[in-house]
Amino acid sequence: MKFISPKTDFAFKKIFASIHSQNILISFLNAIVYNNQNIIQSLKIINPYNPGVTNTMKDTYFDVKAVLDNGSTVIIEMQVLNVEEFEKRVIYNLAKAYGNQLDAGQGYMMLQPFIALTIADFVLFEKTEKMITKFGLKEETELFNYQDELTLMFVELPKFKKELSALETLSDKWIYFLSSAPNLEVIPESLEEVSEIEAALNIANKANLSNEELEELEQEEKSIRDKKGQISLARKEGEETGIGIGIVKQILRQIRRQFGEIAPEVQTQIEELSLEKLDILGEEIFDLATMADLENWLGNNG
Repeated sequence: MKFISPKTDFAFKKIFASIHSQNILISFLNAIVYNNQNIIQSLKIINPYNPGVTNTMKDTYFDVKAVLDNGSTVIIEMQVLNVEEFEKRVIYNLAKAYGNQLDAGQGYMMLQPFIALTIADFVLFEKTEKMITKFGLKEETELFNYQDELTLMFVELPKFKKELSALETLSDKWIYFLSSAPNLEVIPESLEEVSEIEAALNIANKANLSNEELEELEQEEKSIRDKKGQISLARKEGEETGIGIGIVKQILRQIRRQFGEIAPEVQTQIEELSLEKLDILGEEIFDLATMADLENWLGNNG
């Protein structure tokens, strides 16, 4: 078996937002949003994924949108690259989605709570080791809630370090699925025992994709590769101005976003790379899943 990465927009929508994905999404949200509690019993996916329909632009940057049985709406975004002002964009999209609930003439009592769940393939909050963080509106010193209308949640995938044998909770298993599906050759027993994750892996099985879907996936992966090339462009610009050190700084900045702090010896290895090797690292950095992968790469290319 060969599984596609759930981190692409195409795969994430196909797995979590198709007409057959309700149970998959319920299990995922109960694990991540409700801390492994069986809170959600049903939901309605808004604008479900349609095979062969390609959107060149994200619909207000939401990958999945669903109304839960408690009246709340959850909007989910899978974000691979840390773009400029990303944190502000998340807040803006949540506020915009919340305000857009009302039609002309409707009263505020019609407003329902919104949850924005962002799954980031990079480190956002270096000050904490927590992988799942949750933010709401609270009083500054006594920390009581100002209603529970708006919630921001983040999952930082690079902070997840558990191996398959160490998975314990449902959230562990879902995050392992997001992080490691492309590395699997079969469906492991510990994941297969969760029927919703087994179903997600069957959807992610490349053999089950149509030619149109494979083409859509290829187009998106090409787009991601193009964006990764931005670091390579920075290298060329650095050469033109005679400042090769700018390339090193750009790569180190991306590594910190992706994996957290860098050991001094690893930083030294990167600083000693030739411009040619820096260019290759700039292209391949987003394909490295852990700091250990980076250290192995440096050992083979230093």
